[in-house]
Formats: sequence, structure tokens, C-alpha cells
Amino acid sequence: MSERKFWMRWRVRAGYPVAVGYWLLASPTSRWIIYGAAIAALGILIRAAASGHLRKDRELAVSGPYARTRNPLYFGSAFLAAGFIVAGHSWIAGALVAVYFGVFYYAVIRDEERDLRARFGAAFDEYASRVPLFFPGMRSWRGDAAAAGAEPAGKFSWAQYRRNREYQALIGAILGFGTLFLRMWIRARWGF
Repeated sequence: MSERKFWMRWRVRAGYPVAVGYWLLASPTSRWIIYGAAIAALGILIRAAASGHLRKDRELAVSGPYARTRNPLYFGSAFLAAGFIVAGHSWIAGALVAVYFGVFYYAVIRDEERDLRARFGAAFDEYASRVPLFFPGMRSWRGDAAAAGAEPAGKFSWAQYRRNREYQALIGAILGFGTLFLRMWIRARWGF
């Protein structure tokens, strides 16, 4: 099993108990859920913008958000996680989510870097030398898209967004915030 598959498999398996622990430890209120949802919405937008430029396993994504950070999907996921941390209104629940995110996403990002370097070689090295790993740079990279194996136009594609099934992140976030409202109601009704 590749290291990438290992981390992906354990990220999902560990995610379930983390989600349950977070939900049980959360102390959400309407105000904190709204604050968290606003932060998470930014993450959804970042992920959506990135997914419209990503042609997985076919070409190196270098346009759109990928011109500012090599990992815009994970950067957007960090905002999603931050939104849930804020909405949960609990330091312990927030720490649980933050540790989970930090451990698994760091490992997955590093493994994906190795895979992209092996697949795209010098084109990836050139791209990686000019575009930050995680936090977006202020300047947009305008490298040779054709040499990097990408389409020169690099325009957002709704069809690509749908092919990448990025709408699932939106659905998941809506369901997640719905469970926080349920948690708030349970705490108000029964004090648990």
C-alpha cells in the first residue's frame, strides 16, 4: 500500500471518532454557529474555485488558486475546519479537530508532493519553486502552463467542478452545521 493510500484510509477511519468526540464536546450557540458558518463558507468557496481548475491525475494544476498555493483544496479545508472549531464553541472540541487536521493533512500534502514530483518531474519542481506549499502567496505565478502539462487558458470550469464532485463538500458542511444545531437544541433541552 502506498503511503498516500495509508494516510487517506486512516484519515477517513480516524475522522469518525473525531467527529463523534467533537460533537459530544461541542457547546454551540446560534451566534457561534453563524460565525463558524461564515468562516466555513469561505473554505467552501476556496475549494470550489480550486476544483474548477483541477484535472486529477491528468495534468498539473497551475491556474486559478493553484497559481497562489500548491494546495488550495487543503487551504479551503483549513477554513472549513476553522469554521467548525469556532462553531463548536469549545476549546477541547476545537483542539481535537485542529490536531486531527494538522496530523493527517500535513502527511497527505507531503505524500501528494512526492507523487506530483514523480509524475511531472521538472515541471513540478519549477512550479513548486515559485508557488508556496500551503499559505497563498501575494503574487500569482504565471509559469509556462503548457510545459507544466496544463491547459494554457486555465479558466474555471463548472463541468470540472462537477466531475470532481466538489459539491459534496458543500453538502457535508450543511449536514455538519445541521448536527451542530441539533447539538445546541439537545444541550438547551436536556443540558447534555
